[in-house]
Amino acid sequence: MARKLLVNTFVSLDGVMQAPGGPQEDPTGGFDVGGWSAPHWDEVMGSAMAEAFGRPLDLVLGRRTYEIFAAHWPFVHDETADWLNAMTKHVASRTLSAVSWQGARLLPGDAGDAITELKRQDGPDLMVQGSADLLQTLLRRELVDELSVWTFPVLLGHGKRLFGEGTQPGALRLLRCVPSTTGVVISTYAADGAVRRGDFQLSQPGEAELARREALRAESAA
Repeated sequence: MARKLLVNTFVSLDGVMQAPGGPQEDPTGGFDVGGWSAPHWDEVMGSAMAEAFGRPLDLVLGRRTYEIFAAHWPFVHDETADWLNAMTKHVASRTLSAVSWQGARLLPGDAGDAITELKRQDGPDLMVQGSADLLQTLLRRELVDELSVWTFPVLLGHGKRLFGEGTQPGALRLLRCVPSTTGVVISTYAADGAVRRGDFQLSQPGEAELARREALRAESAA
């Protein structure tokens, strides 16, 4: 049976996923509001995280998230650390020559091709955590089977975004939605084919609408 690729990610209301865990987690690009997720944590979110990781999984990480995790979780002693330290970690990187975290393995060659091959193999489902740059490849290649988005009630204005340039159009089906007591909404989606479209416009557009369309065509051609 093919393995599913699951994504578990924290984002702000304006779609930024950079450095949710702390100010020094990822300040690249001048990002100066890291640590935005921590004040919102509650028991609902803890239970959701336990459910997400409370089954056999392999972790898939980009290089930067791998380095963040490998510098933190081996030195923590709690249930989350136990899960992460025991998992097999597949690391997509063109710059690392070796990985030292227990259970970590470098993926060979192109990340999209390597993860496509992982999905074909027998084994537990694959879970991506963080890894903003890698996610752009996975979304562009349409490799994501389920997307769990934890939307936090903050606006960050700048930073790495979940849906960057190159995201392919597609429909999503909501599987479940859980609100926390602090305003975080945990929504899990599955890919659901092509975008379905409709039309609320008049079947016989009037002169004002025709003029508006013509003005847009002229603007686009300029």
